[in-house]
Amino acid sequence: MEAGGSVAGGGARVSAPAPAGARGAPPTEDRPIVVKVGGAEGVDLDAVATDVAELWVEGRRVVLVHGGSAETNRIAEALGHPPRFVTSPSGHVSRYTDRATLEVFEMVYAGKVNKGLVERLQRRGAPAVGLSGLDGRLFEGRHKRSVRSVEGGKTIVLHGDHTGTVDRVNVHLLLLLLGHGYLPVLTPPGASEEGVAINVDGDRAAAAVAVALGAEALLLLSNVPGLLARFPDPSSLIDHVPAADVRRFLDVAEGRMKKKVLGAAEAVAGGVRRVVLGDARTATPVRDALGGRGTVVA
Repeated sequence: MEAGGSVAGGGARVSAPAPAGARGAPPTEDRPIVVKVGGAEGVDLDAVATDVAELWVEGRRVVLVHGGSAETNRIAEALGHPPRFVTSPSGHVSRYTDRATLEVFEMVYAGKVNKGLVERLQRRGAPAVGLSGLDGRLFEGRHKRSVRSVEGGKTIVLHGDHTGTVDRVNVHLLLLLLGHGYLPVLTPPGASEEGVAINVDGDRAAAAVAVALGAEALLLLSNVPGLLARFPDPSSLIDHVPAADVRRFLDVAEGRMKKKVLGAAEAVAGGVRRVVLGDARTATPVRDALGGRGTVVA
């Protein structure tokens, strides 16, 4: 699940969101594309991997960030620890992450799903390297030990939570990989300031990566065509959102789309010129989004 341009750790980590011109960011003509693919049912990871690998072979630099929610839910159920989701007073839906849930989360996100994508990419000729945000403190931020949840019309506080925010991105490590010809494949969890694993939002983490790298574009792909004015009616797709007005559309977004719109807002505020909320179920999902299919925030 789940911002200034200061340099931390002797230049090793750049705050995220950081300005597009932050130290360590590549020049404009060589800026990477950041692709985030969700983990909901219906997402076509093979199609995403094919598109990303082809772009890489063509000489485009890509960073892939992924989720794994549906597979995590299945495995958690099988292990006798079913998922629990909470809705914040502001309407954002997230996974309540106690320590047992975090261990399942790490096993699926950083293990099964991450290595499955790395294998897909390598079979297609892309030199992928899979890392979680915990590795090298790629995603670092504050640990929120409790969470507010609306249940039965009342707001309650749940303690023992292992979630947090992405306040810094280790851009030095990402540039090291990109500079040596590797394709980073990233996933939550992240690291707290104390070095504890925390569940962070993947869409907002991808936005932080895009800002820290000064990315050409951020593509947020999921199992819907984009932002829908009347969810789940696909004919109600909103094809363009002005960058200056993106936060106004939070009220339109339903469920997990709220986090994607929030990530888009953070990305454009941090200097990313274009964000696309696209469909990961098409035959060529990454190329489609790059071509403007979906909701374009610019």
